[in-house]
Amino acid sequence: MLLRLPSLIFILLLAIPALAAPAHAEPPPARPVILVLGDSLSAGYGLDAQTGYVALLQRRLDREGYSWRVVNASVSGDTTSGGLARLPPALDRHKPAIVLIELGGNDGLRALPLKALHDNLIKLVDLSLAAKAKVLLFEIRIPPNYGAVYTEGFSRTFSQVASERKLPLLPFFLMPLVGVPGAFQDDGIHPSAESQPKMVEAVWPSLKPLLKPG
Repeated sequence: MLLRLPSLIFILLLAIPALAAPAHAEPPPARPVILVLGDSLSAGYGLDAQTGYVALLQRRLDREGYSWRVVNASVSGDTTSGGLARLPPALDRHKPAIVLIELGGNDGLRALPLKALHDNLIKLVDLSLAAKAKVLLFEIRIPPNYGAVYTEGFSRTFSQVASERKLPLLPFFLMPLVGVPGAFQDDGIHPSAESQPKMVEAVWPSLKPLLKPG
């Protein structure tokens, strides 16, 4: 028995989407992640979120054709012990290929014993390495009014950790701002919006080699 014409047209219309649909379309590959674990310097304290150096770093990567995605896990006022509490879930969630560790300034302002600072930094590094991530450690410095012994020992701790774990060490990235009018906000501690591009420029030479595979 022949199908009536309207019934035949209906069957053909049902078949057209199935014929046109691509077979087994592959999802786009996930972008590798750079996780920034820092304090107010990386959280962009006092700034619009899009003007902080971490946001500008993402734009630099995009502009230069890198596929990396930057995740900012920084919290103003954070310490190395706070970072230790936050890092494991961040590693599990984001599975970063690179971790930038910018912590320690608030420890120094609290005069944390240098051994505790060293041990916390080592643990942060080891957690990141165990998660198969490359690590860039930021050197942090504090004002000299804490005394020469503590101040010098504080900054030296970062180079010791980098040496012990054979990591790249980013020299204190606020040094290019020292003595520059308008480089800091009214508190004299946190960089201004105008300084954020200079902070990206300070980070880039140490970060760029880590962007290569392997």
